[in-house]
Order: sequence, then C-alpha cells, then structure tokens
Amino acid sequence: MRAIRTGLGPGSSLALLALLAPLAPGVLGAGDYPAPRAGDFVIPDFRFASGETLPQLRLHYRTLGEPHRDARGRVDNAVLILHGTGGAGTQFLRPEFAGELFRAGGLLDAARYFIILPDGIGHGGSSKPSDGLHARFPRYGYRDMVEAQYRLVKDGLGVDHLRLVMGTSMGGMHTWLWGETHPEFVDALMPLACLPTQISGRNRVWRRIIIDAIRGDPAWQGGEYAHQPPSLRVAEEVLFFMGSNPPLRLAAMPDLARSDAVLDAAVQAGIASDDANDVLYQVEASRDYDPGPELGAIRAPLVAVNSADDLINPPELGVLEHEITRVPLGRAVLVPYGPDTRGHGTHTVARAWKRELAALMQQSAR
Repeated sequence: MRAIRTGLGPGSSLALLALLAPLAPGVLGAGDYPAPRAGDFVIPDFRFASGETLPQLRLHYRTLGEPHRDARGRVDNAVLILHGTGGAGTQFLRPEFAGELFRAGGLLDAARYFIILPDGIGHGGSSKPSDGLHARFPRYGYRDMVEAQYRLVKDGLGVDHLRLVMGTSMGGMHTWLWGETHPEFVDALMPLACLPTQISGRNRVWRRIIIDAIRGDPAWQGGEYAHQPPSLRVAEEVLFFMGSNPPLRLAAMPDLARSDAVLDAAVQAGIASDDANDVLYQVEASRDYDPGPELGAIRAPLVAVNSADDLINPPELGVLEHEITRVPLGRAVLVPYGPDTRGHGTHTVARAWKRELAALMQQSAR
C-alpha cells in the first residue's frame, strides 16, 4: 500500500457494492461482537434543499456498543459508518468488514466504540419512493442525506461528537461533505472508493444510462407502474458491470455460457429485491455532490483510500492526488491490485486498508 500524495498534515502511510456485486449477508454470530440494535428516528416536516418537504422522514439505523462520555460530558467513542448507493447499514455486518473491525480487539471493537450504521434516505428501511409516493417522493440529494444523518446522530441518538466518520462509495462522498459542513463535530474522516469532485466523465455516463433508461421507458409510466419496468434490468446490468475487477469476473465467468449464467443470476437477484423508482432516485441523488470548493474547510485528519482496480474511480484520473493537497490534514492512499482487492468493492474488504485506519485513529487521538 502506498501513499500517492500527502497534504500539509502529518501522517504515515447499488454500496454500490450492494447493487454492483452483491455478496451473501454473512452476518457474524453474536459471539464475535455485540448484537446490533435496530431503531427508527422520525424527523417531522423535513425540508429538502429542493424546497420540498416530507411530513415524516424516517431514518432506520443500527447501533453496536454503548456511548461513552469524557470528563466534560461529551461523547468520545461514536463512529458513524455510511453505506454506498443501493446499500444499507447491514452491508457492514459481514466477516470482511465487521469481522475485521468490530470484533474483540479490532480497530473499532464494539466493546469500546459506539458504532452507528444508518440507512440513508431512499435506502433500506428509511423513507423511500417505493413506500408509496413513487415519483412524487421529494428529490433528495447528498446534502439532504448528510443533514438527515446529522439530525439522527445529534437529536435522535444524543451524540454531540463523532470520533470517526467513514463511508464507502456514496458514503465516502458523504464523508467529505461531513468534514465540510460539520468541521468541529468530527475527530477523523475516512472516505473510501470515491473522489472529492463533482460527478463527471465516465462516472456520470453510467449514471445517465440508468437514469435515461428508466425515465425513457414507456412502462415506467411516470413512476406509477404496476410491475417493475424492463429498464430495471438495464440498470442492474450496468451496476453489475461497474463492480468487481476483470480477473475476478473472468474467474467467475470463464466461458460464454457461464458468463451469461452469472450475469443473469445477478440481475435477477437485483430485480427481485430492487424497485425502479428507488434505483432512479438513488442514482440521481449524486447530482448535488461537489465538495471541491470547500475542501479547505475540512479541519479533521482525513485519509482517502481508493484501490487501483476501481473502475468507477480509476487512479489514472489523478483527481485525488491533486485535490488532497487542499485538505489541511489530508492524505491519499492507493491500494495496489492484489488478492484482497475487489475493484470498487474493495471498500468493504477491511484487511485491504485497515492499517491506514489504524494510523488515522492514532493521528487523531486526543
């Protein structure tokens, strides 16, 4: 693992995963870490940046561990972990993530830390178009999602400070925004599998393919379909294409017949669990993401981690190396291709980057 650029501070060297390359839940047994507790926080009359409002915005979440307060009465052990597009907080309850981090002696040992795993707006058990409003659901963006997360943490859970915010893919993009909008609320930031710049280039192209396919599908019927429109299959195929890496794909799909079988199985699983309006909104939500102008406002130590085999955020773009220099205590790390990388999905394979998390936690310790 090598640092690709260091900022001014000290230091050493849809998840889209849920939609791109679904894995079996793999939730660990209760003996590996404390059992998660689920809950719902309702925000009345939530106002979106678009000016639309929702009488009741429900945020579903899970927590592990207990909050601890320091001598000043401030919570000092809360960790907020944010999922990717199409995912939910449950995507982190897997051996490759929770089994590495939340277990006894892990970097985020749930006996020591209060871990918060929310479902973002439009995802999982939180309010979303498929609940009934369909295409009349407010058009939410990433800044709405971050604001709702903040309200959940502060008002819903009574947490007045976060030891760490980290996120994968979309959740990583939310992590950049957290650092900008709440710079004094967070001790450390770790965005994974994302770039601190507006959605553009190929990253915009695949999103537009999904958006245009659904909105242009006569069977979509303005969001009021009785059955999932055929365009949902196009969306699932695009999302499958953007995940993993070529060697892993070839290993799983070594010939034409097996390739078609694997693709068809993945797409059918997505169609069975997803909703076209939800997918449309999830992909469109990235339209307001643009952290670039305020990167200098980030005060907490930040380590951004990407992998060399990520098709969505390819290292040859050079965006992260350039932008990280504007973050006062920022550092960028590129995980080289290897046995632990999974393309874009490397973000949930903690052993590939947990040394960087350890360094960040040490750097930001108070």
